[in-house]
Amino acid sequence: MRKLLPQFIICIFLFVGPEIHAQPIPDYYSRYTFLMAPPGVFQDGLLGFVNPAVLRLYGTEESRFYWNTDGTDALSFNDWGFFTGVHGLGFGVYRQHPHPEITVTDYRLSLGFGSVQSAWGFGYGWSSGDFSALGRERILSTGTIYRPVPYLSLGIVGYWSLKSSAKEGMAEIGIRPFGNPRLTLFADGALQKEMKFSDAPWSAGAAIELVEGVNLIGRYFKDDAFTLGFTINLGRGGLASQGHYNKNQAYNNTSYMVRTGNRKPSIFPGIFMKNRQYLKMNLKGTVRYHKYRLFDNQTHPLLDILEDIKRAKDDPTVGAIALNLSSLRVLPEHAWEIRQALKDARKSGKKIVAFMDRAEMTRYHLASVADLVVLDPEGDLTLPGYLQGLTYFKETLDKIGLGFEEWRYFKYKSAAEPLSRENMSPPDREQRQAYVDDLYQSVRSDICESRGFTEQNFDDIINNQVFILPDQAVKLGLVDTLARWSAVGTIMNKVLGHKAFGISSDRLLDDKIVSDNWGAKPRIAVVYAIGECAMDQGIKARWLEKKLLALAKDKSVKAIVFRADSPGGDGMASDLVAEAIKKCKQKKPVIVSQGQVAGSGGYWISMYGNEIIAGPSTITGSIGVIGGWLYNKSFTEKLGMTSDYVKRGDHADLGFGVSLPFTGLEVPARNLTEEEQARVKEIILTFYDDFVQKVAAGRDLPVDSVKKIAQGHFYSGLEGLSLGLVDEIGGMMTAIAVAKYKAGIKPEAEIELVEIPEYQGLIDLNPQRSLEITRIKNDPVYIYLKMVSERPGRPLPMLLPGTYPVLEEK
Repeated sequence: MRKLLPQFIICIFLFVGPEIHAQPIPDYYSRYTFLMAPPGVFQDGLLGFVNPAVLRLYGTEESRFYWNTDGTDALSFNDWGFFTGVHGLGFGVYRQHPHPEITVTDYRLSLGFGSVQSAWGFGYGWSSGDFSALGRERILSTGTIYRPVPYLSLGIVGYWSLKSSAKEGMAEIGIRPFGNPRLTLFADGALQKEMKFSDAPWSAGAAIELVEGVNLIGRYFKDDAFTLGFTINLGRGGLASQGHYNKNQAYNNTSYMVRTGNRKPSIFPGIFMKNRQYLKMNLKGTVRYHKYRLFDNQTHPLLDILEDIKRAKDDPTVGAIALNLSSLRVLPEHAWEIRQALKDARKSGKKIVAFMDRAEMTRYHLASVADLVVLDPEGDLTLPGYLQGLTYFKETLDKIGLGFEEWRYFKYKSAAEPLSRENMSPPDREQRQAYVDDLYQSVRSDICESRGFTEQNFDDIINNQVFILPDQAVKLGLVDTLARWSAVGTIMNKVLGHKAFGISSDRLLDDKIVSDNWGAKPRIAVVYAIGECAMDQGIKARWLEKKLLALAKDKSVKAIVFRADSPGGDGMASDLVAEAIKKCKQKKPVIVSQGQVAGSGGYWISMYGNEIIAGPSTITGSIGVIGGWLYNKSFTEKLGMTSDYVKRGDHADLGFGVSLPFTGLEVPARNLTEEEQARVKEIILTFYDDFVQKVAAGRDLPVDSVKKIAQGHFYSGLEGLSLGLVDEIGGMMTAIAVAKYKAGIKPEAEIELVEIPEYQGLIDLNPQRSLEITRIKNDPVYIYLKMVSERPGRPLPMLLPGTYPVLEEK
């Protein structure tokens, strides 16, 4: 109904009003001789001067100057017009000189609203000069453009006088048989009030895109007149010319146009600017999923990095990508995703140059993909291999008077071990060693492929070198040269073999080109589930469920990419989100992209996706449930803290005890009774069976097969693939490509990505304090204690501490 409102308003203005007869206004076509085609079909009309709805369809500022010649004299200015506009606002001046003694100048202020699929607008016009002689009056205009699909554009414009009853309407249609600008067929017609329909003028024609940026346009009119023209887009500028032929097919005059502003598709960057630029990516700071909306220049959203690399790969003016990895803080799986994007760009012919001052395993793994690896002359490499370890607190708890009882009924589910043991259990050691081995072998394979090492070379460096100074790094072939980021210009000139210009991501061609495709782009939602599985914290399950169910109903969203990066936590929160994904999947594809960790509850929220995609170092699986009970032995007596209570109910005091100030942790006064422990075991086993059954249903696997790989065992993404827990190795860009395919969107088609949520928040008022709080909140033991305290006695589908890295440089 909202889409039909502008058309309804136009009809009211055209056909309702007092019958006051005035001198007829000139017809639509004689007033707008600069138009090569209907205003909503080609080249944005006259920037809202004719149809104000056009102003909603383009972005940055644009200005155009037109003139009509006197015969064949290209420098003569018989008529001229100047039109300018920004997103939603336009102003134009149109001067006509139809007779040596008559001149009129029209002015128009216009506003555009709506969307790229359904736009509408209003305009106000007035005139100066001999306007009465040409039937000019102050007018209001309204227009709409509706583009439901890439093949069709419909437009209506209405004009009515503020002085008399004079009214005029214009309707247009555009058809693109191939769904792109290669061929556009169009027709339009205009009708004034009291004009017979048979007397109404009309036109029809076609615009052909000969090559990208060059168009040929022909237009035929009812009275046998016609025009022929062409346009050339030069990126941010452009030229056009149009020959006018009268009803006797005799040449009359030519119109010319020059424009500046909006960047449009052009053939020239690929010819004259090919490989003349390089993208500068200074990644000092932290790679995360979100940044704060304001004053956050130290956070680099992962998806932004991946998209910038892809756009640079597709930009013919960009010959290379230069990355500054100094002081970069990034998780191993995120680094792998960035590395894959750079590897893809390199395959397409782009040169990759990576700068470092210092680097450890993760940063060097990322840098090694480059054609040229550059180390600071005073920098170093620290390459010791990989380790997973834990701190154990059993004896500490004994000394301070706290007891801890582990409720563990599954072999590998070892989340409570830091509190219940003094060292790793054999099953925990087994799964950790397998994960570290997979991670090491994956990184070794990547680095050996990129740097030309043998596995023996690599192992020798790791086992015998470890700390490597710059000159030695060059000799070993780990880096190619020594220099600093300040010398990036000189180095890039050598890499590309000519003078090159560094640009930021907002100057990439694809970032500013105004698409000429019709209709709204298909939308894919990227939904993030980050942190512990909790109802109102971490993944914020209540909020996330609402978002997912709303996306299921949103017909503009064709698929969902669900990014899971969670160690688990509350089973109810996990199941709430999992069920929402299950409902979404009935309406549209849901592709799960697992981040650094998607184990236990993190796997629970993943299991119903159409496909699960993980990185090689993703921690996945851990299908299991565990519980634990921290209680007071002599702790409160040592601190002089006591508690007391009254109760009604045999177990009402379960979990009651002293609350530790500032921590939010509560220490129960007693351990469970045998009866209570038996009940807890029953609950945990039931909860586990439910978890296994749901994984089997979600992954279409036999229950017995899931039980064999469950027991709380976590795996790398690589091993998860071989076990059927994961469908494909890849990152978010892989997931987006799969989502497009599953949604029936062509690989080359443009899409709009909608991130949910888009930002971390408005502003980080205290970045340093925020960092310290983040470190505490990410500490695995703190997370486990918090969960146990908040859910005393309840089963937890939670990954064991120490398997998910804290984002912190050592």
